[in-house]
Amino acid sequence: MIKLNLPSYEFNAKIQNEKRYVWDFVRKKHVRLTNEEWVRQHFLNLLVNVNGIPASLIGVEKKIIANNMDKRFDILVFNSTAKPVMIIECKAPEIKISQDTFMQASNYNTVLKAPILIVTNGLEHFCAHINFEQEKIEFLDFIPDYQYVKKLNI
Repeated sequence: MIKLNLPSYEFNAKIQNEKRYVWDFVRKKHVRLTNEEWVRQHFLNLLVNVNGIPASLIGVEKKIIANNMDKRFDILVFNSTAKPVMIIECKAPEIKISQDTFMQASNYNTVLKAPILIVTNGLEHFCAHINFEQEKIEFLDFIPDYQYVKKLNI
């Protein structure tokens, strides 16, 4: 798999029926190892093992209804009162981050109202802090850690 612009980690992989799987430590199961999953697993590692966000506050690939359609977000971080604080949209490394990528995550966020929105392809990461009341977006030059998340006033 391609080297990403994310911390590397020891992952548990297996081959079954000629397909590669990786252990998802958040979902606690093996999942098919696609290029997008490679990014998602590395980003989960960053969130939990580097940025200190408890895995128990993270949802992965859960269904939501956005614009009257069933959708699945990639990663959602909650605060200790179960309110969404960070939504992360993951793309495969070969997918260029574009306005469409931001729109996809923003559409999910119309339902979730998470103040932090991140899009990544594992090589590039864009992070925005959204102030819904003032209708302002501020781009951040870092990926928030748990201390930052705990200070969000939501």
